[in-house]
Amino acid sequence: MFGGVGIYTGDLFFALIADDTVYFKADESTRPEFEARGMGPFRPFGEEGGTMQYYQLPEDLLEDPEALRPWAEKAIAIARRSKSKRASRRRGA
Repeated sequence: MFGGVGIYTGDLFFALIADDTVYFKADESTRPEFEARGMGPFRPFGEEGGTMQYYQLPEDLLEDPEALRPWAEKAIAIARRSKSKRASRRRGA
């Protein structure tokens, strides 16, 4: 799908690693936090291709588990909401 490694908690896909870079699932509620830190979206097909709803994790967070925890929890919550929306659409179709 994207040529990287998917990171799951249970059946929730909330992060990925591609080209030695970690990306967390983001949405309109967290995207500004990533952008404020200068982080961009995952582009599986290069700069000219589209993006996925995963944003590069600031590297300093990888060195600080306590600072990383809220970012991971938010990404997991977004993955959970995304999965619920997909399941609702399938049931309604």
